[in-house]
Amino acid sequence: MEQTWRWFGEQDPIPLDHVKQTGATGVVTALHHLPAGQVWQPEEIAKRKHVIEEAGLSWSVCESIPTEDSIKRGDANARRAIDTWKDSLANLGRAGVPVVCYNFMPILDWTRTDLMFRLPTTGYALRFDMIDFVAYDVFMLKRNRASQSYDPLLVEKAEQRIAGKSEEQKKLLETNIIAGLPGGASAQTRSSISSLIESFQGIDDETMRGNLFAFLKEIVPVAEEFNVRLAIHPDDPPFPLFGLPRVLSTASDIRRLLAAYESPANGITLCTGSYGSRPDNDLVAITREFAHRVNFAHLRNTTVEPDGSFYEAEHLEGDTDMVTVIELLLREEEEAGRQGRRPRIPMRPDHGHLLAGDIDRQTNPGYSYNGRLKGLAELRGVIRALTRGI
Repeated sequence: MEQTWRWFGEQDPIPLDHVKQTGATGVVTALHHLPAGQVWQPEEIAKRKHVIEEAGLSWSVCESIPTEDSIKRGDANARRAIDTWKDSLANLGRAGVPVVCYNFMPILDWTRTDLMFRLPTTGYALRFDMIDFVAYDVFMLKRNRASQSYDPLLVEKAEQRIAGKSEEQKKLLETNIIAGLPGGASAQTRSSISSLIESFQGIDDETMRGNLFAFLKEIVPVAEEFNVRLAIHPDDPPFPLFGLPRVLSTASDIRRLLAAYESPANGITLCTGSYGSRPDNDLVAITREFAHRVNFAHLRNTTVEPDGSFYEAEHLEGDTDMVTVIELLLREEEEAGRQGRRPRIPMRPDHGHLLAGDIDRQTNPGYSYNGRLKGLAELRGVIRALTRGI
């Protein structure tokens, strides 16, 4: 597998020189400085590509072209947004960027309730606490009929939990939850969140799935024309939030996605952490069934608790058998290489614990240097050992 590293551009506190020191050869990035809704022009793409290549690295994956909510809703603005997306995809393909990761989650790209969950190791991890989330949804955001979305016992526990929080703790919880919203905590208010959620009223899973399949029929031919492999990211977490639809959370969802457009260009991002934070997802079975359509891999691990809460575990610990998942991907890669079906699968260590000197430094949540470096080293060791066996 090609070892890559996510980099957020020139504003990333981790420079490309430090990325190269990790042993990664590829960079996963996007034009984060450009506002959503505009075409990524060839000049901007070329600038980013030049900076990466000047550092002795390659732009291996674009993560991600923003997928506007109008596409997910299928509303009157969807046509313009789809055309913009297709133009950006074509320009990336012309520039030689081989993989584009994207997601189809409404409003939120990811959700956690705690960005500084202290571990027994004294490092810090990202955590999703189900009771805290229910407490926010029902008793702080006060979404209409929110309590009906959850088990009554969970709502009762959430009411007790929120009653024991100080105003400062409530504010931090809200800040953490909306960090995954467009613009993050600095751009959103409780009122704006409610408005965004309201904009999806009447859109259920099947309606949004239909909009996703219609989107595939538009973008996959462009990907094929310009030799780009698409890799859709799963829902994170893979269950409903705020009563919003979910369309890529289970193996059944993947089957329907791949059947909607049969093409090697229509593939998935195997995010072991996202799929793995749902107890009924068997990551080994998912990898075995869909390895031939894995165009990108996010390798991370999670530990799931009985009430549905989870936290980011060590890369080789947690609930997912990471060694077997990697072995299956390597075997697919080796077989595909013999047949000339595909190049190597790019992978990156997804998320990492906040460790040592990084604790007091500016970092993007989940994207500290030392934690990901540790994860990449562990994954590289597994890959090296398995490759000798294969």
